[in-house]
Amino acid sequence: MTSGPREIITPFRPIPLEVPAGLTPNEFFNSAENLRDLVQNNGLLRNQEDLLLYRKALGHSTELDCSIIYDTSKRILNPLGRPVRRTQVSPSVKRVWNRMNRIIIEEMLGRYPDPGEALVMAGEASLDATWPLTSPGVPSIRMLHNHFIVFPTEQLRAAPPADPSHPNLTDGGQHSLFQAHMRDVYRRFFDEALDLRILRTVHTDESRLALTGYPEGLPCWEIQGGVAALGDTVFWAEYDEILRGFLDFYRTFFSQVSSRNAEILSDVYFPDQIESVLLFDNAFMQTAKRVRERCLGDPAYASSIRWEPAFKQLIFRHDSGRLMLTISQNSIGNAITELLGVVVKRVPDRDAYAACEPALIERLLEIRRLLVAADLGDAIGTPHWGAD
Repeated sequence: MTSGPREIITPFRPIPLEVPAGLTPNEFFNSAENLRDLVQNNGLLRNQEDLLLYRKALGHSTELDCSIIYDTSKRILNPLGRPVRRTQVSPSVKRVWNRMNRIIIEEMLGRYPDPGEALVMAGEASLDATWPLTSPGVPSIRMLHNHFIVFPTEQLRAAPPADPSHPNLTDGGQHSLFQAHMRDVYRRFFDEALDLRILRTVHTDESRLALTGYPEGLPCWEIQGGVAALGDTVFWAEYDEILRGFLDFYRTFFSQVSSRNAEILSDVYFPDQIESVLLFDNAFMQTAKRVRERCLGDPAYASSIRWEPAFKQLIFRHDSGRLMLTISQNSIGNAITELLGVVVKRVPDRDAYAACEPALIERLLEIRRLLVAADLGDAIGTPHWGAD
């Protein structure tokens, strides 16, 4: 079978939610009122740390699909002031979040033990708070959130090929910019800045999925020790280091785009490596010059630049059974599944969703049971399931 990205169709139940007059959908979706509706209709569990587990109403997969969101909507009314990265989360919240991640990933891998049977992924995404709420295509909820998704491999094999030039598969141009002009320095910065023991850098050929050919060009690391490593706090410290390295690279690059020969930002994590690797690399500085000059002469291009980083950080199971980690820029419109070459076309189909819903809910309630047993939250009852 030819390797390449796939486009699948995922049904959903139409959501009977009206956007108040005078608001754009994105403004309403980021409101406390919409978050209240999410809890009432799709909430599974929440805890004192404001972490909310919920069923994805507009999901990626009908096999298994849920999210954890850091729901600060009642404490922080300004949507642009809410945490959007793990680096903005307190250690106590992060500790609970890491434990929740571990339990859910263990359950997914235990339920789907055969890599040939299912594509298993657990991703974290942010939307930067500088992203205008009214920008077309900005995903709905502006908070740090995780996705836990399983796709049956049979479904992916049967799906038609996706257009390789689909804009979301190219990450809105930011990844291709890094990949085309700064590939070597991007990877060298990670290698020199990060001190990793559990995460091992792997080449693209080692990390690609045979079915889709993705991730394409993204830096990837193997999680040595597999799922057992998720129980080691060192892994989660290194998970955070990968994010810090990405943030430093992205912010440093666009600071040079914004202002020629800009000083090193005051709040970076790896200033020595920024100085020695990035600011003395010709490809890095030449690319910044190229982008700066285009911004000066092309207002549409300049408007499309995301000056502050939004990211997707993804744990996924490779065909070999090994767990991998990757990270990428989060651009308008692209979904976390597209890092692995899976384009999801959501269609409203009440009957098709109803046929899948009982089995999906059963799997989600088992995840909830495990989290409650681990003292990671209290169950939520909705019209679709109880709190027992």
